[in-house]
Amino acid sequence: MATLTIPAAIWREYDVRGVAGTDLTPELARLLGYAFAQLARARGAGREVVVGRDNRVSSPELARGVIEGIRAAGLGVCDLGQVTTPVFYFARLHLGIEPGIMVTASHNPGRENGFKLALGRGTLVGQDITDLGAAVRGLAAEGLPERTPATSPLRTADVLPDYYADMAARVRLARPLHVVVDCGNGTASPISPEVFRRLGCRVTELFCVSDPTFPNHHPDPVRPENLQALIAEVRRLGADLGIGIDGDGDRIGAVADDGRILWGDELMMLFWREILPRYPQSAVLVEVKCSQALWDDAVAHGGRPFFHRTGHSHIKATLYARNLPFAGELSGHLFFHDEFPGYDDATYAGARLARLVAAGSRPLSALAGELPRYPATPEVRVACADDVKFQVVERLQRMFAAGHDVVTVDGARVLWDDGWGLIRASNTQPVLVLRAEGRTEAALRAICGRLEEALRAQPEVGPVSWT
Repeated sequence: MATLTIPAAIWREYDVRGVAGTDLTPELARLLGYAFAQLARARGAGREVVVGRDNRVSSPELARGVIEGIRAAGLGVCDLGQVTTPVFYFARLHLGIEPGIMVTASHNPGRENGFKLALGRGTLVGQDITDLGAAVRGLAAEGLPERTPATSPLRTADVLPDYYADMAARVRLARPLHVVVDCGNGTASPISPEVFRRLGCRVTELFCVSDPTFPNHHPDPVRPENLQALIAEVRRLGADLGIGIDGDGDRIGAVADDGRILWGDELMMLFWREILPRYPQSAVLVEVKCSQALWDDAVAHGGRPFFHRTGHSHIKATLYARNLPFAGELSGHLFFHDEFPGYDDATYAGARLARLVAAGSRPLSALAGELPRYPATPEVRVACADDVKFQVVERLQRMFAAGHDVVTVDGARVLWDDGWGLIRASNTQPVLVLRAEGRTEAALRAICGRLEEALRAQPEVGPVSWT
């Protein structure tokens, strides 16, 4: 009997994630598959689990471990092979298999990996992941069971032809567009360009050869440094728009024809302007990191905005629970529930953006130029230990609430007449996440100064740098 140490830090709010070969090993993957299969059986979720993996070097080995564990627990496996996370979500619906495990670390560095765990309409989050971690640690403490030949069925499925057909049926463009697609050598590299070609677009591929070393730039399309090649190519070619896809295909970055970056909340404004006329007075989810402009624009177009905590799994759960037609996150997760099943697919979001542009005669730069935009900082991370970060935020909530309106659904979003500042504890790192926005540059500087002053009074918090 072998024993296995399970690192506590791998059990995150939204998924399981760590360093491949160190935190995440094939043996841990086997235990995870076994525990997940037991959970799926306990919830009456069927006799089969769908498994997919991204293009990381470590993903095939970890997927084999997961599959072995699921089968050892007595459930069958439908192996999708290498697919994006959205294709994995599509397969669950298309094949009618509720439980699933996707081996991916999304846009994290190449040496990392992880598992997204799907059960029910969405993915496991919070306490469910904590409980699964406890089950895995219990199995590890008992000693790994001896390897025995699995008798549960194992089959493979190629769902990409059906995925392409589904995407082409959902989105029709009024006129052909020239689209530059940058996949950052991630898992979407052979998939996203094909979707846009099937929509009738002229497609220029940028870094669309799958390569888990990510040799050109990191596959995180919401960081400006990773969009510079896309901006340059869109401008050079005079393309209608540029679409950036993250490492596992569920987060979008977008560039207008003039090279302007459209951030997640700006994309949400564009999409809500299309959706709200069909869903008048709809509730509009505004993630706490998003611009006040999203709130103001939603009200101006007949929506009823409300603030919501950060986290794609939490947002997706609220989308389903409240039957919202659309929702999104600043980080580029966009959830369409009007003409789509509600999961986050960057390629579908890009197709919807292309449809918006193709429907009129004006370029995307003109549409984006009509959106309100206020001076704002990027997301800033400040060191704060995991065991105290939430207590620090609670102290700051109480301090600011003594003299200001404070939104507390996720940290402290402090409201001033000329802007706002946010301090929240990260769910995945030993840091506090800051963001600020002002109606003017002077207001933004003043708000940043107020946040810095409050943080300097907290001995557990590291220095703040807004650059």
